[in-house]
Amino acid sequence: MHAFHLFYQETLSQISSFFYTHLLTPKIMKYTLINTLDNFKKLAPAWNDLLAESIANIPFLRHEYLLAWWDSLGGGEWEDGELAVVTAHRDEELVGIAPLFLSTHEDVSSLLFLGSIEISDFLDFIVHENDLADFLKGLLDFLDSHATLSWSALDLQNLVEESPSLNLLQTESTSRGWDFAQSTLQPAPYVKLPGDFDEYLAGIKKKQRHEIRRKMRRAAADEREVTWYIVDDKEKLDKNIEACCQLMAQDPEKQAFLTTIMKSQMKATIHAAFDAGWLQLAFLEVDGEKAAGYLNFDFGNRIWVYNSGLDMKFRDLSPGWVLLGYLLQWANENGRAEFDFMRGNEPYKYRFGGVDRFVMRAKITRYI
Repeated sequence: MHAFHLFYQETLSQISSFFYTHLLTPKIMKYTLINTLDNFKKLAPAWNDLLAESIANIPFLRHEYLLAWWDSLGGGEWEDGELAVVTAHRDEELVGIAPLFLSTHEDVSSLLFLGSIEISDFLDFIVHENDLADFLKGLLDFLDSHATLSWSALDLQNLVEESPSLNLLQTESTSRGWDFAQSTLQPAPYVKLPGDFDEYLAGIKKKQRHEIRRKMRRAAADEREVTWYIVDDKEKLDKNIEACCQLMAQDPEKQAFLTTIMKSQMKATIHAAFDAGWLQLAFLEVDGEKAAGYLNFDFGNRIWVYNSGLDMKFRDLSPGWVLLGYLLQWANENGRAEFDFMRGNEPYKYRFGGVDRFVMRAKITRYI
């Protein structure tokens, strides 16, 4: 009986120890600097798995997108940069990623999000919301103490205004005596979709609703053959990419934007999105000739409008409006929850019912 009592007490002690060690005691995050391309590439599967459950499951944070971005440093936006991705593991589990690189920005040695600044509309950290506070606290400690990272500013651009990272970054930086500055960059209009095209139209201003319907009816009744399609054939993808670039180039500002290296960047991004299953490249054709094109991403139950172009010789048909109408109809019929026009305050976005949200910049400056 005495032996049984001792066995019982010992077993209870072991169970109690396991409970406190494994269930109540917080497990420490281990941070690692990833600064080589090979190690960055190896992260792909775990990276995308974590992103799917993170605070910001957006296409601009997909591993394949950022790998393509890094290959040309944003289509030549940056002259140079050093990879400075920081991962956090709890035991063997990847629980957080700070997708960063080091470069000089505004004459300051800065850590910035991969994807910054011009061609990635939204950016953030990759981490579960429940882990975010611990992750950011440990991240700033790691960045501050790392011997080989020479930086003065953590310059984080294109955070969506509702990102939980913003308040936590302010709290953590001010607790260290670092400067924190937050500013609004620009609006990023979006539309919530009800799942029915007529219901969507009923939700926008009457004048614009009639205008969209009128232009779509006129195109459908035109004596020329007006059709539209979404590219789904990989063998025809390059030809359609070139057609999209040609349509974009009819706008002088976009023509200046489409340098050789930027076109290469766009092509790499489009191929990466197609291969991963989240590309929506669509065209409106008139008698078999491309009149308008939209380069979108179909990701996370949302359509993300990335770029567009049109042939002005078909302007009598308003091909951009007509194609956008078809794409909104498609998105409603296929159960997409939002149509995100992304950054910029172009008037057409509001005519189609766009409601503003804003992208922000959070800049942390430390003094060494």
